[in-house]
Amino acid sequence: MLYVRNLPYDITDEEMYGIFGRYGAIRQVRMGDTQQTKGSAYVIYEDIFDARNAQGQLSGYNLKNRYLVVNYHHEKKRLSRMSVEEQEEELRQMQQAAGVDGSQH
Repeated sequence: MLYVRNLPYDITDEEMYGIFGRYGAIRQVRMGDTQQTKGSAYVIYEDIFDARNAQGQLSGYNLKNRYLVVNYHHEKKRLSRMSVEEQEEELRQMQQAAGVDGSQH
């Protein structure tokens, strides 16, 4: 999964698929849609080698006078910056959203 920053705010999903799709089959593009996430996106490729190629080619790419920042997304790094309480709260929220209570049956 690639994490893309510094995107133009007016970029569309179709444009993202057009730009990133040149490097391989894309499973999903998730665009930031809140004030804090606008201008960023996650791009999920079917194949890790396609993601690696896209990251190498598009990091620093000038798109509408903005230079893209393309990195691999590392969930573990984000979790390591979170306190145990924050991680537990996030887990509770995911369980609630999925409709599970977290107990093992």
